[in-house]
Amino acid sequence: MNSQSYDTFFMNFSNKTKLAIVMVLINGPMNVTEIVKKIGEEQSAVSHSLKKLTECHILDVKQKGKERIYSLNKETVMPMLKIVAKHVNKNCSCSECDKKCPIKIKNAV
Repeated sequence: MNSQSYDTFFMNFSNKTKLAIVMVLINGPMNVTEIVKKIGEEQSAVSHSLKKLTECHILDVKQKGKERIYSLNKETVMPMLKIVAKHVNKNCSCSECDKKCPIKIKNAV
């Protein structure tokens, strides 16, 4: 495996905007306007991040009329996020972390 592929993959999760997008999409598919409202970022930054996340197949995109609907890759990304949630719930007991990130993944544990 090429370590550059790993770098590219994990950099998507280390970027604040991209991670915010991933976290809001845990709750279900959304279009760009909905994502922008949820995370409070500029539409251009969100669109740029969506392109990168889609290129890396972290997100799936479907055309619905004139809008594009984004969702998390259910085959690989959702299972990975459930494992991460299980790890965090078991090993990261920072009460400040819970206040900052109240998003829980269903059936994570």
